Amino acid sequence: MDLLYFFISPEHNFFGHHGRAAGEHPMFSVGELDCVAGSGLRGDRFFDYKADYKGQVTFFENEVYEAMCARFNRHDRPASVFRRNIVTGGIDLKTLIGKAFEVQGVRFQGVEECKPCHWMNEAFCEGAEAALEGRGGLRARILTSGVIRLSSQRTGNTSVREAALS
Repeated sequence: MDLLYFFISPEHNFFGHHGRAAGEHPMFSVGELDCVAGSGLRGDRFFDYKADYKGQVTFFENEVYEAMCARFNRHDRPASVFRRNIVTGGIDLKTLIGKAFEVQGVRFQGVEECKPCHWMNEAFCEGAEAALEGRGGLRARILTSGVIRLSSQRTGNTSVREAALS
């Protein structure tokens, strides 16, 4: 798995905004993520959101982002518009649903697909919600605390191992 980008945002733009306009809180690109078991990513909007929350961290495939850009001829939107925390390359994230896995010594539990919502049409372009069906990314829980980092070149090939659940 290549770790291409890390993003956090301290506030919600879409979550909890039903019937209201989207927020305008930026996603911040960071070089490392402080993963806290059972709580989420320090500094992110879902940190300590609720006990055992299944979306403590979200992953998104860069290949899907690139396919969306090509399909809709939209090259003016960064990967951060999808509001996922970790943008990966070289792995089919659906294979991690229901599995424990480890990245740079931090253990995660793949829970479910990040289902795209109607806000994707506003964030990326009309038709994005439907195009992301089945490709919206991975929601995961953090099982062990630790810091994961991008390499100095901003991308790092990181091994992902399935970890036995205790």
